[in-house]
Amino acid sequence: MAAKDRTTVIVDVLRDAFAPLMRAEPAAFRAKYRKMARDPHAFYRGTACLFYNDVTSETDDWSRHGAERIWIHGDLHVENFGTYLNSDGRLVFDINDFDEAYVGRFTWDLQRFAASLALVAWQKALPEDAIRKLIARYARAYLAQVNHYVASDSDDDFEIRLDRADGPVLIALEEARAMRRADLLDQMTVMQKGIRKFAEDGSTRRLSPHERTEVVAAFRAYLDTIPQSKRFDRELFYELRDVVGKSGFGIGSAGLPAYNVLVEGYSQALDNDVVLSMKQANIPALSRFVDSADVDAYFEHEGHRTAVSQRALQVHTDPLLGHTSIGGVGYVVSEVSPYEVDLDWGEINEPADMRAVVELLGRATAKIHCASDEDSQQDLVDFQVEEAIAASLKGRRNDYVTWLCDWGIAYAARVRQDHALFVDAFREGQVGIAAT
Repeated sequence: MAAKDRTTVIVDVLRDAFAPLMRAEPAAFRAKYRKMARDPHAFYRGTACLFYNDVTSETDDWSRHGAERIWIHGDLHVENFGTYLNSDGRLVFDINDFDEAYVGRFTWDLQRFAASLALVAWQKALPEDAIRKLIARYARAYLAQVNHYVASDSDDDFEIRLDRADGPVLIALEEARAMRRADLLDQMTVMQKGIRKFAEDGSTRRLSPHERTEVVAAFRAYLDTIPQSKRFDRELFYELRDVVGKSGFGIGSAGLPAYNVLVEGYSQALDNDVVLSMKQANIPALSRFVDSADVDAYFEHEGHRTAVSQRALQVHTDPLLGHTSIGGVGYVVSEVSPYEVDLDWGEINEPADMRAVVELLGRATAKIHCASDEDSQQDLVDFQVEEAIAASLKGRRNDYVTWLCDWGIAYAARVRQDHALFVDAFREGQVGIAAT
């Protein structure tokens, strides 16, 4: 495709996906686009819509027997992995950020990750053969874990924990373990008359009485969406202390309204209050390019979809995960956890270190595809995913790995070209918002 034609595709896809948010929050989108202009991988992170525009128009002979319609993460790139404290109280390293989760082909997650890995490895000046080996390592680890689930009675027996990790992943877990809830609270709150209130800074705003009433009502409604198995038996835990408007999210959430809610926590002690994020849920990029009628009809709103899909994909989810709505628009609610540490790819530079990491990430990807949390109420996917994937690739796994390597390297090259076209279009004011 000629550069001019590809620029038109990029601009049209971005405008279609983001026009309402750009109109509502032009400054937030200008900041988002400046972040995307930094490098090809930052651009890739912010353009899941462009990725699905491309892959949904390609012929896919790999997803069969139901594997073409499973729960997928939807935005699986190398920076969507990190630590969290699960509902069993264990620190776990796993996939995070399920805002784009949807029903689709299993291979789309693997393709998105493969191209992301190729971009990061290219930025580290690794040769193509080394990049190919990294993608293959990831894919083979994924398939080995799928095999394990086919042979096992349990789909949730794989966790990357402190006692099972090493290298950069162990470093992230150890860093998370050293964090304290009180430190997070001290960063986000101040003491007023013996109780905590949110600090007022450039990322927060006080609400008008009317808006506060709406948000408090939405918080009360959210409490009913917490599964019974996850609820704390102390009503004191959910006592609301303060609420503020919140801005300053990352590339994916630019322009989305959000609030922070401070609740009492496990006791009246001041060091265990809990901060919740109440963020407007986004329309998943994939849904714009597939027949989504039956999936959309299944959910009340995008906040409902986000919460249900995360419970379906992540074992032992945040016990405070839930959803609500304000003015008919869906919001997803979750804890702002002090125990979240993202994997730092800036310190992972040698192929040997990267191989060890991507093997774990391949297994983690297989786990989210093949396992559903015990409190998941969804029945959109009501079959054994591991059996569908295994049947889909029977007798041609090596061919699939080779294809994925080729595809990831080729698409990463396209993204680098797209990034340059985007930067030029942004500078010339063609993407729906002026650069200055």
